[in-house]
Amino acid sequence: MNDEVKEDDMAEQTQTPTTGREWHLVARPDGWPVPEDFALVEAPVQAPGPGQILVRNEYLSVDPYMRGRMNDVKSYTPPFRLGAVMDGGAVGRVIASRADGVAVGDAVLHGLGWREYATVDATAAVVVDPALPLQSYLGVLGMTGLTAYAGLLDVGSFKEGDAVFVSGAAGAVGSMVGQIARLRGASRVVGSAGSPEKVRRLTEELGFDAAFDYHQGPIAEQLAKAAPEGIDLYFDNVGGEHLEAAIGALRLRGRAVLCGAIAQYNNTAPAAGPRNLALAIGKRLRLEGMIVGDHYGLQPQFVAEVGGWLAEGKLVSEDTVVEGFDQAVEAFLGLLRGANTGKMLVHVNS
Repeated sequence: MNDEVKEDDMAEQTQTPTTGREWHLVARPDGWPVPEDFALVEAPVQAPGPGQILVRNEYLSVDPYMRGRMNDVKSYTPPFRLGAVMDGGAVGRVIASRADGVAVGDAVLHGLGWREYATVDATAAVVVDPALPLQSYLGVLGMTGLTAYAGLLDVGSFKEGDAVFVSGAAGAVGSMVGQIARLRGASRVVGSAGSPEKVRRLTEELGFDAAFDYHQGPIAEQLAKAAPEGIDLYFDNVGGEHLEAAIGALRLRGRAVLCGAIAQYNNTAPAAGPRNLALAIGKRLRLEGMIVGDHYGLQPQFVAEVGGWLAEGKLVSEDTVVEGFDQAVEAFLGLLRGANTGKMLVHVNS
């Protein structure tokens, strides 16, 4: 469609909506977020300009990192603005296009979630294969899967025979880390989770060698029982007591991938650091933080290998899907409480 197309012709062709709902952050949380920190707003939908597409979102991603963006602090990604729509991963269908190479009806992945309709620069969207479930591009084949893959293999320098411990192992990233480690030849894979049912799933469905419920006793003691000979690599999604326990369990030249610290995201006071950090000196440990955006160069390798495992039925992907756009905040709050198994998603058009 060229730039000369009349707006009324385009509206007739694509039935472009004039308004849509979106979620705004209206107050910065003090500790745990509450529903009153958010507002569901009816807002105008912007028709696409040259080089843009209009997307009807079908699935939205809610992720732990979003909690940090609700604070007005300097970080690796800008904070959400008060009184403005938030953003995050989303996948949907193109309903109007003024961009070469992207057609009405295409399925696309982009970063303007938390709204029903998104006007997106085509260069910021990726056309995906609709033969696969669209929600998989927000989970196992999206940022979640790439985080697990790059964190374990690139940042963590995983090698065959490593003993691996994963915290938050029933979550979106953690469940992928454990399975990838197993498929890549780990000698032992141990996970922690927040309920007996999640622990059962890790060992009976996802192939973990051992797992424990971190509510059922000191983490260091439970980890010592699950990995009596120690660990070589720790993938941290939780922080706090988990990180301290892992430092104690890591063997000589062990590695810790610091991916998340959900245990302290809602703290109102600074969290204490691991009390045993001095062990990192004598053990020659490497503790390294990671941001998935640093590893997009691995995308082709990641899609080929993980996509192959999916096709062969060697890797299990599970999502927790909350129905209804108006339930997006409840889905996010549920994520912070650990209510999800696997990836937490919102189905917009329920």
